[in-house]
Amino acid sequence: MNQLGEKIAKKRTALGMTQTEFAEKLNVTRQTVGRWETGTVMPDIDKIGDIAEMLGVSCDYLLKDSVTEETSTGTALSRLLKSAEGKNVRLNFYEDEADIDLFNKDCTITAFEGNWMKVQVETKKGTVEKLIPVASVLSLELLKEED
Repeated sequence: MNQLGEKIAKKRTALGMTQTEFAEKLNVTRQTVGRWETGTVMPDIDKIGDIAEMLGVSCDYLLKDSVTEETSTGTALSRLLKSAEGKNVRLNFYEDEADIDLFNKDCTITAFEGNWMKVQVETKKGTVEKLIPVASVLSLELLKEED
C-alpha cells in the first residue's frame, strides 16, 4: 500500500465509513476505493479535492508523503478563519447571500468548522449567535482590538 492509499484507508476507517459508503459519496465503486487504498491505482486528480473534503484533511496531506496529519492544517482559507476565531471582524457577503443581522456590523467569530462558522453579534434584540456558511462570505476584515 502506498502512503496515499494508507492515508485514505486510515482516515476513512477513523470516520467509521465502509469502503462502500465512501464510494457512494464519491460516486465511484467500492472496488475503486479498494484499488486506491491498496495502491493499485491512483484517484483521478478531479477526485482528490472531494476525497480530502470528505476525510477532513488537506490535499497536501493526501498527496505529499512529507505532510503528516499533525502538520496538515487544511486550506489557506481554513487556516485564516481558524486564526480569526475569537477576534472582532466585519464580514461582507455576496449580494444574494446578505445577512441582515450581520450587515455592516462588527461581530466575533466564535467557532469555525469546515464550511461553517459561528458568529456572535450585538443587535437591538441583544446578543445573537448565528451559524453561517463560509461560502456566503465575500470578504472578511479583521478589526483592531481596542486597548
